[in-house]
Amino acid sequence: MSGKPVLHYPNSRGRMESVRWLLAAAGVEFEERFLKTKEDLQKLRTDGSLLFQQVPMVEIDGMKMVQTRAILNYIAGKYNLYGKDLKERALIDMYVEGMADLNELIMMNVVQPADKKEEHLANALDKATNRYFPVFEKVCGKDLAA
Repeated sequence: MSGKPVLHYPNSRGRMESVRWLLAAAGVEFEERFLKTKEDLQKLRTDGSLLFQQVPMVEIDGMKMVQTRAILNYIAGKYNLYGKDLKERALIDMYVEGMADLNELIMMNVVQPADKKEEHLANALDKATNRYFPVFEKVCGKDLAA
């Protein structure tokens, strides 16, 4: 196996997308092994790779890591993207948690009943525009909407 991290997830964005973004921000090349069938997932479960029987899972530095935030914290720490001190890490954690909240809100639209999807999406867009984006724009020091 190469020294590149190996990402195990279906060929979709979901919870693995933030891992991809962070690896890209760190300039780290990675491999992806897409789970194409239920059997692919079951094989990982059976061989003991999935601590909580679910993906995402990243093979890195001899570990098989699961749980998105644990994976992100490890990658951020490994590549010096997790702040210079405890205060900076706390700020980073707040932004990450805000992004996770927004991501969850968007992902939940998929499981809404058909008659509620439009209302849920409108609510998600409103929160993204008026609650989350202004915070991210402020921390970046510029108007990201422009």
